[in-house]
Amino acid sequence: MYKSSQILPLVFLAATLAGCAAAPDGTLINDPYEVANRRVHGFNTGLDKSLLRPASEVTEALPDVLTDRVVEFADNLALPGMVVNGLLQGDLEGAISNTFRFFLNTTIGLGGLFDPADEAGLYEKTTDFGQTLAVWGVNSGPYVVLPVFGPSTLRDSVAKPVDLYADPIGYVDTARTRNIARGLRIVDNRAALLGTTFILEGAALDPYQFMKDAYLQRRASRIRDGASVPQ
Repeated sequence: MYKSSQILPLVFLAATLAGCAAAPDGTLINDPYEVANRRVHGFNTGLDKSLLRPASEVTEALPDVLTDRVVEFADNLALPGMVVNGLLQGDLEGAISNTFRFFLNTTIGLGGLFDPADEAGLYEKTTDFGQTLAVWGVNSGPYVVLPVFGPSTLRDSVAKPVDLYADPIGYVDTARTRNIARGLRIVDNRAALLGTTFILEGAALDPYQFMKDAYLQRRASRIRDGASVPQ
C-alpha cells in the first residue's frame, strides 16, 4: 500500500524539519507559528459552527442504524493502513489484532457494515504514520493548526498525506460513496465532541490555548502507548 519512493522523501523532510526545530531535551511543544495558527484556528472555528456542528447535531438525531453502518464501513477500510503502520512500528501484536479484526468485519460483518470483531474482543489498535515516524525517532516539531483538519504538529502534518494516500476510501469507485463515507466519519467524530465544545465555550478560557494543550497531551499519550519514544 505504501510506496517507498513516496514515503522516504516525506520521512527525510519530517526528520530534517523536526530536527532543526528540536529543543535540547528532544521534546518540542513550542508554538513559533502562533499568529498564523490562531488565524487558521479562527477559520476552523467558523467552519465548525456553520457546517460541522449543525451536521453533527443532525447526525445525532438520526437513528444509529443509519449512521453507524456508514461510519463502521469507513472505519473498517482504515484498518489495512493501521496494519502496515503497526508492522513499521514493530508492533506485531497490534498488527495481528487489526488484521483479524479487518478479516472478521469484512466477512461476517458484511464488508464492515457491522462490527462482530468488537463482540469477539478484537478491538481496534488505532495508529497512523505520524506515530510511525515517532517510533523511528522523529521529534514532533512545532505545533501546527491545519485548515479543516485542525490541531497537529509539523511531523504529523508531513505524515498526513501518507495516511490519506493509504486510506482505501480514496479508491472507492463511486465518488458519492467516498464523499458520504468521509463526511459521516468527520461528522461522527465531531458529534462525539459536542459536550466538550459546550463546556469550552462556557468557560473563561483561551479556546486556542486550551485546544493546543489538550491536543498535545492526548497526542503524546497516544504516541507513547507504553513505549519510550520521542513525543
